[in-house]
Amino acid sequence: MLKIDQLEAGYGKVHVLHSISLHVPKGQVVTLIGSNGAGKTTTMRAISGMIKPTAGAITLNGQEIHGMESNQIAKLGIAHSPEGRRVFATMSVTDNLLLGAFPRLTGARPKGDVSADLEKAMELFPRLKERRQQIAGTLSGGEQQMLAMARAVMLNPDVILLDEPSMGLAPILVEEVFKIIARLKQEGMTMLLVEQFAAAALNVADYGYVLENGRISVHGPAHQLKNDPAVVASYLGGAGSH
Repeated sequence: MLKIDQLEAGYGKVHVLHSISLHVPKGQVVTLIGSNGAGKTTTMRAISGMIKPTAGAITLNGQEIHGMESNQIAKLGIAHSPEGRRVFATMSVTDNLLLGAFPRLTGARPKGDVSADLEKAMELFPRLKERRQQIAGTLSGGEQQMLAMARAVMLNPDVILLDEPSMGLAPILVEEVFKIIARLKQEGMTMLLVEQFAAAALNVADYGYVLENGRISVHGPAHQLKNDPAVVASYLGGAGSH
């Protein structure tokens, strides 16, 4: 499905990622965990075309996508729910969701039944259903996070990139976000999840990679990583155990 091979990327002369390789198989949730500054968001931006890799390869369903523009990558089926939410603040909840389906409405992706998918997104995120006509900028942080996730789902993507979906949320909302991720997984959605709450991420994921200083230090089935002494010591103590 999504493969990253020997990827290198950064910003200007600052080298962030050093030859990282990872694989997101169809229908699985793969998580990328690591401390702040390890390169998790840079990885997501390189996959979705927000920054251009300096070396290595990224393929989606066997097609090379590295170096393409973000809109081309979205058309091919990668939806990015970015860190910091980034909703269209002056538009309604419904219009934000329809924008997520834009490549389907323009014929760049198979259209399917957009209105049925809109209703399905509302069922999946009941808070949005209650606020469907509300202007997105007036939503709470948690509701904006749900809107960013629902907008990604509206692309009907092959892979969803979820970058720090729990960032800045109250614990009760973090729980709700992870329940939604678990439900998307049940529906067969393929996801790459970057998350500060390593324990919650490993609970929902099939497989995990640990990123340290721009390099993959350890990877394996999520249940194994949860019991790996080095991972437990670094990421599952303190804040990671929520």
